[in-house]
Amino acid sequence: MHGNEIKETVRAKYGEAALQALAGKRSGCGATGTGSCCDPVSDDLYAIADTATLPEGAVLASLGCGNPTALAQLNPGDTVLDLGSGGGIDVLLSARRVGPTGKAYGLDMTDEMLALARANQRKAGVTNVEFLQGEIEQIPLPDASVDVIISNCVINLSSDKPRALREAFRVLKPGGRFAVSDIVVRGELPAEVRHSMEAWVGCVAGALEEGEYARLLSDAGFEDVGLEPTKIYDFADGHVMGAFVRARKPA
Repeated sequence: MHGNEIKETVRAKYGEAALQALAGKRSGCGATGTGSCCDPVSDDLYAIADTATLPEGAVLASLGCGNPTALAQLNPGDTVLDLGSGGGIDVLLSARRVGPTGKAYGLDMTDEMLALARANQRKAGVTNVEFLQGEIEQIPLPDASVDVIISNCVINLSSDKPRALREAFRVLKPGGRFAVSDIVVRGELPAEVRHSMEAWVGCVAGALEEGEYARLLSDAGFEDVGLEPTKIYDFADGHVMGAFVRARKPA
């Protein structure tokens, strides 16, 4: 799968997941809608205290591999951008942490997910949030407009990861922080294992190898790059990791 084929498959599968959440069912991105292909790495990511005050649809639509809002440094007054915001769980949690003087943007390309996220925002009564239609490879925000970028298991779905990382760098303010949860590979995985892994954790697109991820962030202009494993799964000669990926735009 390449380019537009990946993008349209992602759009269709996550659109289906949003419709399931709107119907009060746990989101699934499989063809039958019986479960999330991300379930093995998305269990118990959020504290009950965090989700108790959120609309059910935001929790049901969570298909991530981490909890970037728990790991990222978010300060009152910050402007935060969530790449691939889905049903809005991380945006709503971020809005709470940055407070009324801050703002949280959510960016998603899927109409159904945006409709779900905006409905969840209305139910939560959160006003310092805005959901944007667009793609992470072409972010509809000005240069140097964001303090922190978060994302939850979305960059691995991009068909043009170098461009997505360059766009993240562009919209960050000098000194801005990149703090995302993502799926990362350590070691060499046989082709058949990688294919199976894709179906398991990301539905379609491939995860970056650890060293390649760091290199692409550096190539985009980031410094202080670090990848911290949060969960590790063994596959033949390599590992698949849920990881927290940090970097900073030079001040």
